[in-house]
Amino acid sequence: MSELQISLLVIGVGAIVAVYAFGWWQQRRYRRKFGTAFKAGHADALYQDSNDSQAIPAQQPVLDEAISVTDTAIGDSGLDTSSAALSIDLCELLDARSDFIVELHLDEPGPPAVLNGLWFRKFDFGKPVQVCGLTLGTKKWERAISEGHTLYAGFRIALQLVDRGGVVSEAKLADFRDLVLGIAKHIKADTTVPDLKKSHHQAVELDAFCADVDQMVGVNLVSAGERFIRATNIAQSAAFHGMTLEADGAFHLLNVHGQSVFSLSNQNSVPFQYHTLETFSTAGITLLLDVPRVENPCIQFDQMMHVARELAKELRATVVDDHRVVLSDNGLALIRARIAGVEAKMSDHGFEPGSAQALRLFS
Repeated sequence: MSELQISLLVIGVGAIVAVYAFGWWQQRRYRRKFGTAFKAGHADALYQDSNDSQAIPAQQPVLDEAISVTDTAIGDSGLDTSSAALSIDLCELLDARSDFIVELHLDEPGPPAVLNGLWFRKFDFGKPVQVCGLTLGTKKWERAISEGHTLYAGFRIALQLVDRGGVVSEAKLADFRDLVLGIAKHIKADTTVPDLKKSHHQAVELDAFCADVDQMVGVNLVSAGERFIRATNIAQSAAFHGMTLEADGAFHLLNVHGQSVFSLSNQNSVPFQYHTLETFSTAGITLLLDVPRVENPCIQFDQMMHVARELAKELRATVVDDHRVVLSDNGLALIRARIAGVEAKMSDHGFEPGSAQALRLFS
C-alpha cells in the first residue's frame, strides 16, 4: 500500500470518528438540556376530573370537518404497550370469550417441566400463550414458567384468540389443542377442553366487535404559510405539558402504569430523537388518542384537545383536520359523541376501555 493510500485511509477513519463523536456530543448535550424536563413529575391526566378548570368546555369535540377518526380493524394500528406493563396477574384475566383454555388435572403434583413439549412451541400459534399452575396450598392459579420448580396440582394452558393481528385461524387453534392433548396423554393427565368450533365462532364474533370499536382519534397542528416548527420548541412544549420522549420517536403522556394516554408525533415519517432535535424542523405535528386503550376516553379526549390548543398557542400553529381545515366546535362535539359511543359499547360488552382485558385485545 502506497503512502498516499495510507494517508487517505487515515483521513477517512478520522472523519468517521469525528462524525460519531459529534453525534455523541450532541446527544449528551440534549439529554442534559431536556432530560430533567422530560422526566418531570406531572398530574395523571387519566384521572383528570371533567369539571377541572383546565378541561375543555362541554361543547367539545366532526367526522368530516374535524379530527381525523381512523376506523382501524383490529389488525391495523396502534401504539404500543401491552398488558405486561400492568401489575395484574394474567392468570386472572383468562376468559373463555378471549382465550381457548385447556385444563390439565394431574394425578400427582408436578413442576412446569412436565409440559416439556409445550415450551419450545409457545410462539408457533401467532397469539400469546399463557401457562398457569394451580398451587397446592392456596389453590390459586399463578403464572408458571418453564424453569420453575414449584409443584402444581394442575395447569391451565390458554391461547389468546383475538388481538390487533386479527383472529386466530381454526387450523392453528386445532394445532394448539392437539399439542396440549398430546402432552396430557403423555403425562396421563385428565383434561377439560372447550369445543373448538364453538370457540372459534365466538372468536370471530369478538374480532368483529373489536374491529367496530377500534378507533384512533388524531388532531393536527400546522404552522402558517411556509414556516416550519423547530423540533427543539416542540420538545420544550411537550415537556411542559408532562409528555416524555419514548423509544417510538413520539412524545407520550403516560399514566401511573407507564402506559400512553395520548401521543404527539411528527406528521412526516421522521421520528423525534434526542440527538436530532436541534437539526430539524417540521411543518406539522399530530396528537393521537387510541380510544380502546385508555380509561375514560372522553375525558382523555378533552385533555388532549386542551393540550392541542395550548401547544397551538406556544408553537404559533393552527389546529386542523387532515384536509387542513380549521376544527370547529360542532365538529369536535360530534367526535366526542362518537368516542362516548365506543366507550358505552365496550362497557356493555364487558370490556372497559383501558382495562387490562382491553389492553390484551387491542395490542
